[in-house]
Amino acid sequence: MRQSGEPRDHGVRVLLDATAMPISRGGVARYVDELVRALNDDVVVVCQPRDLEHYRRLAPDAIIEAGPPALRWRAFRLLWEQFGLPRVARRHDVDAVHSPHYTIPLLLARPRVVTIHDATFFSDPHLHRPFKRVFFRTWIRISTRLADEIVAPSRSTASELERVIGTRAADVLVAHHGVDHTRFRPPTNDELTNVRARYGLDRSYVLFLGTIEPRKNVPALIQAHGLLTADRADPPLLVLAGGQGWEHGTGAAMAEHPRSDLIRHLGYVDADDVAPLLGGAIVVAYPSQGEGFGLPVLEAMATGAVVLTTRHLAIPEVGGDAVAYSTTDPVELAGALARLLDNEGQRHDYAQRARERAASFRWESSAAAHRVAYRSAAAQVPAATGPITLPVLAAEQKVVTQRAAQTAVKQVPAGLDGENGSGH
Repeated sequence: MRQSGEPRDHGVRVLLDATAMPISRGGVARYVDELVRALNDDVVVVCQPRDLEHYRRLAPDAIIEAGPPALRWRAFRLLWEQFGLPRVARRHDVDAVHSPHYTIPLLLARPRVVTIHDATFFSDPHLHRPFKRVFFRTWIRISTRLADEIVAPSRSTASELERVIGTRAADVLVAHHGVDHTRFRPPTNDELTNVRARYGLDRSYVLFLGTIEPRKNVPALIQAHGLLTADRADPPLLVLAGGQGWEHGTGAAMAEHPRSDLIRHLGYVDADDVAPLLGGAIVVAYPSQGEGFGLPVLEAMATGAVVLTTRHLAIPEVGGDAVAYSTTDPVELAGALARLLDNEGQRHDYAQRARERAASFRWESSAAAHRVAYRSAAAQVPAATGPITLPVLAAEQKVVTQRAAQTAVKQVPAGLDGENGSGH
């Protein structure tokens, strides 16, 4: 696993494909937005027409180009990536192309850089919808085989790629995500007062903020909060904020909660309210079953929040000793929450350590590491170009589709449906 903080290099022109970014700007969009902002004049960005002004504001010195309007349709975007994106790369005469979300253009006679955000499609397949599991497992295998440079957000993800598909961790450049310290900071008293009034938070609260999907383990948190309320005269609220992905169990867990009046389900919240909500919580609970990095944990830390999370995959790489840990079991989660609620001194200590640790994660450092990957890719002959990629794609897709279909039969409950809203 390679990491780098080498100085800025303006000698390489890179095309960054931002056409897959979701409207919500969560997950991978946050990564791409902050990377574009930090790279600024070092990058050419191609995006969907709706994002053109957004990226122009983020990177006023960069070249920003909008692709065709039909990019809003996923099938068209995947097709355009193969045939339209190479034409954009030739027109701008770039030295390399960065694909920041698993898939890459196959018929491209220029060096390729790909970001693989996590390997949970292999390590925890039951946490993903069957179609997405097949799709991303196929493309992770293809992209890691054909890309000239591979970027991952954590050492954990690099190690998982080596374990599950044999990609050498030493060949993966690790570029930790950063945090926007102007946005994610301890809130002021006025900000806390306003956000509490806006969302009707009339007492202390435990907060979960993220997409409601299986790997976030929200039903276990709801059950843990239910256990917590049984032993307390004045229990905190449980606030659930974030978009609804595909999931099962949250509604049932809420229905079985002994004090459902203490649950606030906010859905999406305004971007300006995210940091005050995090910083105002008595505990931010993020009982995830696996993350490729754990950006929500880092952003909560930057606000001075006390974070309770798990040790799965990359989260300890982010949280270190500045967060509290539990397993994903509801009983143990309830116990960990109770210990934090009952120990104000410990909460103060965690909050201080969280701010100090979060300060070391900066998007400028992440951009510097990406520049190393770009420079390294540009110095290489592309890994594979032209027709040679077609049999590779066919062979890889056949093998992975068969394996994923077998896994789906064994591990996915009948009738599983919904949308996976994770950023990956």
